[in-house]
Amino acid sequence: MYYYPVHPPYFLLLVGLLIAITSGIALSGTLKVIVQKWPSERAKNVKPASPLKQLIVPFIGITGGTCLFLTSGLEIFGFPTLLALGVGLPISLLTCLLVWVQLGSMLEFVKRQGMQSLDLDSLS
Repeated sequence: MYYYPVHPPYFLLLVGLLIAITSGIALSGTLKVIVQKWPSERAKNVKPASPLKQLIVPFIGITGGTCLFLTSGLEIFGFPTLLALGVGLPISLLTCLLVWVQLGSMLEFVKRQGMQSLDLDSLS
């Protein structure tokens, strides 16, 4: 009646977490490099290329790691494999898609308005 996995995917849970963390570190480093290049590109009057092209690989790593982590976690808590994949995959893909859209819009906003426009402490 109850589903208990014989071998819960603890290893896949850790692998997914490590993939997401290392890809997040890579995304953070890439974002820092992109933002540091903006003042020199403005001084040269060169139109900067879209930074999202440089961020796609680390972001795909975060998406894959999150999907693996979520699906493995659902399997550990008793979901059958197909149901865990059917729940974990859409949730992680939709969440990562929304984060990607938000990241792109924030990068465009900062490119137009400058970093001072993100100072949320001055709004209070």
